[in-house]
Amino acid sequence: MRQNPSFAMTDVAELRRVIEANPWATLVSHTPDGLIASHYAVLLDPERDDLTIVGHVGKPDDAIHGLGDSELLVVFQGPHGYISPGWYDGSPAVPTWNFTAVHLAGVPEILSGEENLRVLDGLVQRFEAPLPDPKLMWAPPNDPEFVRRLERGTVGFRLTPTRVVAKRKLSQNRPVETVEHVIAELEGAGPYANPALAAEMRRANAARVRP
Repeated sequence: MRQNPSFAMTDVAELRRVIEANPWATLVSHTPDGLIASHYAVLLDPERDDLTIVGHVGKPDDAIHGLGDSELLVVFQGPHGYISPGWYDGSPAVPTWNFTAVHLAGVPEILSGEENLRVLDGLVQRFEAPLPDPKLMWAPPNDPEFVRRLERGTVGFRLTPTRVVAKRKLSQNRPVETVEHVIAELEGAGPYANPALAAEMRRANAARVRP
């Protein structure tokens, strides 16, 4: 992803927020057979306060990615959506797409079976915990052999990125009044209403105008 200083995200806390809120990631490897992409939920490493992430792939996907042999690119996509030129101030303009994205790249470390079990357990807890009757990985009707068989069908990894490119293109190059009008359109009832993108734009705009 080409970086633009006007849209660059460099604050680690902000990058962690985007990753935490958007765990469904794209994993891209460059292999002897060409580019390979897979899609998995990936979480921040709970034992670290940097951009280290943990996740897993099924063994069939590991066979084509070759995790640990070369660099892996992990892409997190935040809120995004269409922006009409009709929402601007009347000056010449074309449509655009606003978005937030974080790209992390590095050679992943392959986890041991016990480490992978902890990652899988944390993944299930992350998404089951908000439910009124969470079905956790080690809870009945699952038994230990079932859980360990599940783990043996996966490959866990930890990635501490050596390259980070993060970008939020949220109309920061437009006057504040125009940004507010775009936000109002996204918060409205039109065909391109997008409250999540509007909230992200408010956050970026507040950082931009803060003394």
